[in-house]
Amino acid sequence: MLVQQVVENDWRLVQDVRLRALREDPNVFGASLSREERFVESHWRMRLRTSTTWVALDDDGVGRGLVTMMQEPGSPVDDRHIVALWVAPESRRHGVGWALLDAVRQAAVAQDARTVSLWLLDGNNAAGDLFVRAGFTRTGERQVVPRDQSQTEERYVLTLRDAASA
Repeated sequence: MLVQQVVENDWRLVQDVRLRALREDPNVFGASLSREERFVESHWRMRLRTSTTWVALDDDGVGRGLVTMMQEPGSPVDDRHIVALWVAPESRRHGVGWALLDAVRQAAVAQDARTVSLWLLDGNNAAGDLFVRAGFTRTGERQVVPRDQSQTEERYVLTLRDAASA
């Protein structure tokens, strides 16, 4: 499995993997399949221009996982935020999630980030276990999911360096 950072011209690959993720695991994302199916090329390209995305590719070049990292508006400048980590069911428990998280961690360190954070929907225990094993800490900070007021999520944080060494 190869983890590759994608660029704007890879928008079709990202679209394919993202829409598959929303089809197969609709309840773990803060987005809806019906909305993202309507996105046109310019939207996918803009998304790739404004955030950093990696795709896990199998030996045939088929996307089997995806993760996006961004500097979330309103967050500290030294925090990078993970959105949309997803691994195809047939590729789970084979190190793909670890490899995608490693790509994020390395990029965040290279950008001199102090922390990496994410929001995880309640009940997504497999992902929560992965994040904790990868060094993330549950913060206890909770919020209602904007698109679905019946769901809540918790913030997780990975400390790359402490504030005193910043």
